[in-house]
Amino acid sequence: MNHTDTDFAGRTAIITGAASGMGAATARLLAARGARVALWARRADRLEELAGKIAAEGGQALAVQVDVTDEAAVAAGAARVRDVFGPVDLVVNAAGVMLPNPVEAGRADEWTRMVDTNLTGALRVVGAFTPDLLAAAADGRRADLVNISSIGAHLTFPNYAVYSATKAALTHLSASLRAELGPRDVRVTNLEPGLTESELAGHVDNAEATSQLDGMFATLGGLSSEDIADLIAYITSRPAHVNLRQVIVLPTRQA
Repeated sequence: MNHTDTDFAGRTAIITGAASGMGAATARLLAARGARVALWARRADRLEELAGKIAAEGGQALAVQVDVTDEAAVAAGAARVRDVFGPVDLVVNAAGVMLPNPVEAGRADEWTRMVDTNLTGALRVVGAFTPDLLAAAADGRRADLVNISSIGAHLTFPNYAVYSATKAALTHLSASLRAELGPRDVRVTNLEPGLTESELAGHVDNAEATSQLDGMFATLGGLSSEDIADLIAYITSRPAHVNLRQVIVLPTRQA
C-alpha cells in the first residue's frame, strides 16, 4: 500500500468502541496518518490511556466517554467533538457486543443489549454525524461512513441467532444508507470480518460457545485488530469517487 504519513491530514474521525480491539487499532492508525481522532467508548480510563499513547506518537486524539445505547450521551458527545475538532468527515461504527446463547435460554437481557448496541447504537451515531458527512461531501471532500458488521450476517451458527440478526440488520442498513447518501457523494462501507482477535469473546458466559470459539481460533487462526484497522485506512483513503461498498475479510483458512 502506497501512502505517506499524512494522507489523512485535515480529516476528523469519530470511532466508537475505541477502548479496545478494532476501534482502538483503527484510531491509532488513522491518527498516525494525520487524522484528528475522537475516541468514543464507555470506559473512560481506557480512552484516556489510548489518547495519551496517540499524543506521545505525535497524533491528535480526544477521549469522550459515550455509551452508544444512551441517546443523550451520543448527542452530548457529538457536540463535544465538534467543539474541539469541528465537523467530522469519517465515522467508524466499531462498538459492538457478542453474547451467544441458545434462544431457548430466554436471555432477553442479552438480546436487548445486542440490539441496542450493535444496531440502534450504530444508528444513533449515524444520525448524529450524517449532517457532517453531507457537508463534507458538498464541499468536495472525502466523506466516509464505515459500519463494522460480521460474517455472521450471512452464516448461521448455533447460539448466535440474535447476534447474527443484529449484524444482518446492520449490513442491510448500510446498503440502504448507501442508496440515500451515495448520490450525495458520501461513501458507505459495510465491513464484515470473520474470526478476529478482540475482547468480544471475553463477554461470553456460555461455556459451549467459548469452547467452540477457542477451537475455531486454534484450527483456523484469526485476524488481528491491526488487520482490520489497515483495511479501514485503505478503504477510506481511496479517491472520493471510489466506494468499496461491501468488504468481507476472513482469515485465509476460514475462507
